[in-house]
Amino acid sequence: MFALPLTGSAEMRPLEVWQAEEFLAHLDRAREHIAPWVSPSFVAQDLAQARTVLRRYAERRAQDAGGIWGIWLDGSLVGGVMFVSFDTTLGVSEAGCWLEPGAQGHGLITCAAERIIDWAVEERGIHRVEWRTNAENVRSIAVARRLGMSRDGTLRQVYPDRAGGRIDLEIWSVLADEWRARQAARRDEDRHAAALRAGAG
Repeated sequence: MFALPLTGSAEMRPLEVWQAEEFLAHLDRAREHIAPWVSPSFVAQDLAQARTVLRRYAERRAQDAGGIWGIWLDGSLVGGVMFVSFDTTLGVSEAGCWLEPGAQGHGLITCAAERIIDWAVEERGIHRVEWRTNAENVRSIAVARRLGMSRDGTLRQVYPDRAGGRIDLEIWSVLADEWRARQAARRDEDRHAAALRAGAG
């Protein structure tokens, strides 16, 4: 099984149907925190529903139309990233994420999202990666900004919420040439920092 390191104590790997029990236990810890921000169909209430969620993403992956990856911190599943949609014909995809409150503040989502966006752009030829989020989800919007995305606009009152109101949905995106420029700038910064450290040594 492949695993990509994110930090010294965190890694990202595919989240598969056979991990439904672990996924459900994770959702039980995260449920109240993530429920206002994700689709109700994602927040499984029992093992059968957890298998259904993961099977849905496995089917998307098999059809080259999406995918889901978990984030493990110190061996425990704490969140993940996904492609909600993935269309290589149009060159457009939508990325998303979720995370337990106890795992916040480590930069895990930004790092994991960078991995899947880089793969989508450089290996799969995706031209536009979207990030769609509740306009009140300040943490998700902060991730979009850290990923170098631009705010395209707001879909007003597009979904009902749990309180009987309506949700405004913000659309953020990054284009392939913008992503490549961002990554090149970061590599230059890393080289410069390495040179400074070498000089100081």
